[in-house]
Amino acid sequence: MLDDAFDALKKYDWGTDRTPVAPIEAAVTAAHGKAEVRENLEQRLLAALQSDISRDAKDFVCRMLTIVGGATSVPTLAGLLADERHSHMARYALERIPGAEAAQSLRDALAKVNGKLKVGVIGSIGSRRDALAVSALAGLLKDQNASVARAATTALGNIGSVAAAKALQESLPSAVETKESVIDAELACAEALLADNKDTAALALYKSLSGDQQSRLVRLAATRGMLACAARNT
Repeated sequence: MLDDAFDALKKYDWGTDRTPVAPIEAAVTAAHGKAEVRENLEQRLLAALQSDISRDAKDFVCRMLTIVGGATSVPTLAGLLADERHSHMARYALERIPGAEAAQSLRDALAKVNGKLKVGVIGSIGSRRDALAVSALAGLLKDQNASVARAATTALGNIGSVAAAKALQESLPSAVETKESVIDAELACAEALLADNKDTAALALYKSLSGDQQSRLVRLAATRGMLACAARNT
């Protein structure tokens, strides 16, 4: 049945009945906790991903690799990051595959992609909360592409580390939209720091956002954050 499903994957495309490939999904789900079974499925899925199958079939394979994929899957998925047709789903898988290899592949891709593909890669790095990417993201805060710069600020806010907060505070963007993105990211960063019990760093960041030069809503958020810090230390 599983062999038939992989054979059906060769003809799978938009609008095609999904029933013939359902056994693959069932096998992937059943592979939990079974290393040998998982590795076998991973190899078969990677072989399919590298074959001449439809875009929808490759999307399906990437979704399956989010469950059974590991370090072995990373090179093949990383090779799709610069392909506009497949970059999104490759990133979707790499975001969810645990381990240093997947995180490194996304960091490496920053120098290989541009425009919306770079924005996507940055978003995936932020989703992984990859602390090792802070330096690279900080270098993109003044990128000429405003979308890239804003994506980098959001990713740093999601990472939410002390180093990320420092990079945001030192960015000093000139574009109004980017400034607003930095403030939003700083607030997100402060929330993450507070959640990680880094109260001193969170309080310093909230205080920096409480001045009269900030909008009313930002001052309210900063004040609420400072009160939360105070409540934690009483």
